[in-house]
Amino acid sequence: MIYNKDIQLLTIYIINMNINIKTTNIELTPAISDYINKKVSSLEKFVGSVKEDAEVQAWVEVGMTTKHHEQGNIFRTEIQIRLPHSSVRSEAEGEDLYASIDKVRDEIQRELKKVHGKQITKFREGARKIKNTITGFYKK
Repeated sequence: MIYNKDIQLLTIYIINMNINIKTTNIELTPAISDYINKKVSSLEKFVGSVKEDAEVQAWVEVGMTTKHHEQGNIFRTEIQIRLPHSSVRSEAEGEDLYASIDKVRDEIQRELKKVHGKQITKFREGARKIKNTITGFYKK
């Protein structure tokens, strides 16, 4: 449970998040799978308030890219999260697989915070319009 002081609501996060993992040019080991599940499932608290029966889809693609002009292994991670009201996507590359997963998780977290902030702003705008309508009603 999270108590949000800004909108004075008690929000319980009960989210069905399905995490789909796809690998390219590498083998999916249990260690990689557990690490991805841990990182992506920690994003649930940033998803915002969705209906209890709503389903959130998360697609994670990790792979090793080979480019002729770069030396060594280059790992690429991409996360796309589809919410009932929007979709958020981010990707990152790095020389370490786990570092690229961390980097893309931080980017997607920033995007989810931005989407959640826009939802709160729209909610407040609607509340402000209702308040102005009601106060205009009583002034007459």
